Amino acid sequence: MILLVGINAKYIHSNLGIYCIQAYARKHGIDDSDFQIKEYTINQEIDFILGDIFLEKPKMIGFSCYIWNIDIVAGISKEIHKIMQDVPIWLGGPEVSYDCDMQLKKYPWIKGIISGEGEVSFYELINHYLAETVGNIKVGLNIPGLSDIKGIVYREDAVASGVDNIVTNPPRENMSMDDIPFPYTKDAGFDIDTLKNRIIYYETSRGCPYGCSYCLSSVDKKVRFRSMALVENELQFFLDMKVPQVKFVDRTFNCNHEHTMAIWKYIYEHDNGVTNFHFELSADLLTDEEIEYVKNFRPGLVQFEIGVQTANSETLKAIHRNPDLTVLKQKVAKIRKQRNIHQHLDLIVGLPYEDYDSFKNSYNVVYEMKPDQLQLGFLKVLKGSPIYYDREKFAIVYQDRAPYEVLFTDWVSYMDVLKLKRVEDMTERYYNSMQFEASLPYIISFFDTPFDFFMQIGNFYKKMGYEGIHQSRLQNYEILLEFVLDICKPDKRKEEVLRQLIIYDIYARENLKNRPIFVGYESEIPKDEVRTFYKKEESEHKYLKGYDGNDWKQLHRMTHLEQFDIDIQDYLKTGIINDKKSRLLFDYKNRNPLDHQASIYKIAFSH
Repeated sequence: MILLVGINAKYIHSNLGIYCIQAYARKHGIDDSDFQIKEYTINQEIDFILGDIFLEKPKMIGFSCYIWNIDIVAGISKEIHKIMQDVPIWLGGPEVSYDCDMQLKKYPWIKGIISGEGEVSFYELINHYLAETVGNIKVGLNIPGLSDIKGIVYREDAVASGVDNIVTNPPRENMSMDDIPFPYTKDAGFDIDTLKNRIIYYETSRGCPYGCSYCLSSVDKKVRFRSMALVENELQFFLDMKVPQVKFVDRTFNCNHEHTMAIWKYIYEHDNGVTNFHFELSADLLTDEEIEYVKNFRPGLVQFEIGVQTANSETLKAIHRNPDLTVLKQKVAKIRKQRNIHQHLDLIVGLPYEDYDSFKNSYNVVYEMKPDQLQLGFLKVLKGSPIYYDREKFAIVYQDRAPYEVLFTDWVSYMDVLKLKRVEDMTERYYNSMQFEASLPYIISFFDTPFDFFMQIGNFYKKMGYEGIHQSRLQNYEILLEFVLDICKPDKRKEEVLRQLIIYDIYARENLKNRPIFVGYESEIPKDEVRTFYKKEESEHKYLKGYDGNDWKQLHRMTHLEQFDIDIQDYLKTGIINDKKSRLLFDYKNRNPLDHQASIYKIAFSH
């Protein structure tokens, strides 16, 4: 039996690569008894993975290799070789597809490497290892020898000199996307139920027409597309199965207008009200037709991930990107206006010509675009990418171990990198969590720029010993309040406003029946008025939809009614604090699909 192993970063992730290899092998006659896949995570104990693989008694083992798992793959494969010395071990995937001969020298227990696409090469390897051997000759029809398999680099057995000979076969031609079987059906040997509560990855194209120097996709500039007849059937499968999220791994999904529109029209016209589709886009490529079309989408039907990377024009030129930032801003704003699509914008620390002050400007430029998430990444010098070959030219010093992250450059010091790590952490905690909708803009108004706020609160975490320690959601609010009172020293009026905004943010997410003590704000609604409201709501359901059959006490427990001394909803629309009492009803059953906050309704005061 041949075993193909995927080791994922998290349980919620899945490995599309090994699924496609399994589907291709099954389509071409390889029986399930002869070929299996196994998935683990990097968080599982090595001893468990080692033992589990051993008990399968494989004839050959393949590992799918990425920057997030190469260290654990190297460690496990080395131990496997000790206990199963006669079992050949092969590697494949983007992390080992370049400098394959160097990889084999680094890992002397590895038999060989599949370079590039693996479906056909691994299928031929399966045939090679499953064939019966008489003497030293493979017996059977169309049994390939290793020398006949394109796209592999392997170690020939030691000859008389005792020195292994590393052989590099000719590369394999890129395959047609239509020749890759859809991997998620029973016919492909897959049980979709095994992916419940996990992200499902899907691809309709390979390659990228752009040459971004930090990206491996820039190596393959010829884009191949899957035919829409196949794509539509596969999208319908996801819709019929009511898969929660399908993440397209197409590198620049919208590089072809007709392909983009065909897919968007299909998912819109067949929307099941449940499934979300994630796309990586180049925003400056979006056409007016595309932007107008997505305005019709159900909130939560799609989400966009857009790589901005930097606002520094010299940096953009150096990394072979040429977006018009003015156009990009305009298109992001047009998408945001409808508030039906989650937008995720990316920045990269450590790019050429981007120093600390330049990155601060890039951060503030992107922050003002008001993305739903602002992702800070740190440059990874990937083997085979253009920037890998330019690393000395740009004086980029990076870690030798995966994920090969930047340490410093001529423009940012290691101290700068550490500071920006704090900004990343605080951005994740206070912006990307989407749990501080009301309080965060108010607090940021106390600072010169958004970047200054995230930098200073990161320094506060360091100073107070909070850094590196897990905090609960409520502790994040408490520390935020502590920070503002200590650093900004607001007057009594601003402090009262801040406490109310924090209460609002807490109840927008949490159905707490006991208000946190640290907030220190009291504005109770008389119990008889609360009772009157819920009894009326029990019969009328003016605000609470989908609660039929619940009595007023149950409605009270399942929702929350809160009074404020300011009109917070007006503030969220205008940015102006209005001293007008307001009552808000927080409905936790009906949440916003973009930020997962409760639906919130303004309630008229009873007379």
